[in-house]
Amino acid sequence: MKALIFAAGKGTRLQPFTNFHPKALAEVNGIPLLERNIKYLQSHGINDFVINVHHFGEQIIKFLELKNNFGANIEISDEREKLLETGGGLVFARDLLSSEESFLIMNADILTDLNISNFLKFHLDGNNFVTLAVSDRQSSRKLFFDKEMILKGWKNLGTNETKMACDNDNFRELAFSGIHCVHTSIFEKITRNGKFSIMDEYLDMMMTEKIIGYEHNANLIDVGKPESIQQAEKLFL
Repeated sequence: MKALIFAAGKGTRLQPFTNFHPKALAEVNGIPLLERNIKYLQSHGINDFVINVHHFGEQIIKFLELKNNFGANIEISDEREKLLETGGGLVFARDLLSSEESFLIMNADILTDLNISNFLKFHLDGNNFVTLAVSDRQSSRKLFFDKEMILKGWKNLGTNETKMACDNDNFRELAFSGIHCVHTSIFEKITRNGKFSIMDEYLDMMMTEKIIGYEHNANLIDVGKPESIQQAEKLFL
């Protein structure tokens, strides 16, 4: 299975580092995030990657060349002309992913010890359309799931903005982990184009498609700001 790693973001919360470098090359205990995640996925048997780039994208390309792609098969989805966010970035990389039955998506700034092998097996065994890794942790945005772990809604806890497929007081509220497995048929169902968030598409698709949550209790840190790097360095040596 191929993995799409989103590495294009500007990482404004990691300034001043990201004033001169891409967020994906921020280091945790001396090892860049992108390197950590490539090796992490390789440890679960994934060796084919698509990596999107935008902000200081040339630094990522040169870094991978210097490291001989860590022995992996890596294709670059080059968004340096225009940043497309997660949904637009996925559509832009379509030609590099459409030969797959399903593919993994992961944000470059996520560090986790989630057992990806078990996650992928769950997705494939269930013949799922989309599987979202989720956990019960503090987050400003929550996804709502019914008792069968089917996505039914979303809420921004800061603004109280909500999007719901139906009303229910018994939904489980879980946080998205930035890791998803997607069936390639998604490209036929995405309605947006240009720059957009894939989560907006998921929230539209939940009205007609089964988007499944995979709950885990693995360590997971969104390395989006300097203090999260300090936290990550305690867990990921």
